[in-house]
Amino acid sequence: MSEPTVAEATTRIYESLNADNADIDLHIATLKAALARAGVKEAVFDPAKLVQNNRSGRKLMQAYFRQRGVTVKFSAE
Repeated sequence: MSEPTVAEATTRIYESLNADNADIDLHIATLKAALARAGVKEAVFDPAKLVQNNRSGRKLMQAYFRQRGVTVKFSAE
């Protein structure tokens, strides 16, 4: 089985967020590994796809991911 790409890992995070954060820590770890393999320093998310697309929701997401070693940016900020 091949390792997931950054795009695949990001899609899994969107799915997890929509499913009440089911397995979110596992998906964050997968995303972190995919970012490292791709040589990318930050993950870019589309705020329109987030469950809680307001400033506090985005900041909470950034803080949670940062605690797990992933820098989050939003594409339409």
